[in-house]
Amino acid sequence: MFTGEYQHTLDGKGRVIIPSKLRDGLGDRFVITRGLDQCLFVYPNSEWVRLEQKLKQLPFTKSDSRAFTRLFFSGAMEVEADRQGRVLIPNNLREYAGIEKEVMFIGVSNRVEVWSEDAWKGYFDQANENYEELAEKLVDFDL
Repeated sequence: MFTGEYQHTLDGKGRVIIPSKLRDGLGDRFVITRGLDQCLFVYPNSEWVRLEQKLKQLPFTKSDSRAFTRLFFSGAMEVEADRQGRVLIPNNLREYAGIEKEVMFIGVSNRVEVWSEDAWKGYFDQANENYEELAEKLVDFDL
């Protein structure tokens, strides 16, 4: 399970250090792709296989299914951490997420999200205003 919030800096070659607490769960090789809300999703290979099986069940005759799977899978890249724990975030994915220098890693249960620091702060501030309301609507048990 992935949890936590970590800030790192992209180097001049487009590489970033994956926080060690997240890297342990991701392994040496994992998949990074376009996420939602203009962030990137990062999956360990075991979770990627499970997700791929679910998405294969979507009806290819529906245009929404085709559009989503095309965008999701066309952005997917298997990456490998080097000895220093760095990975190269492909340019097309950095552009999609607006990542230029400061990077936020967010642990979200079965995946890691990668955000530009500015985008994460904006999203967090907006979502945090409704935190209690979201809990009332979505959570049906005591925390």
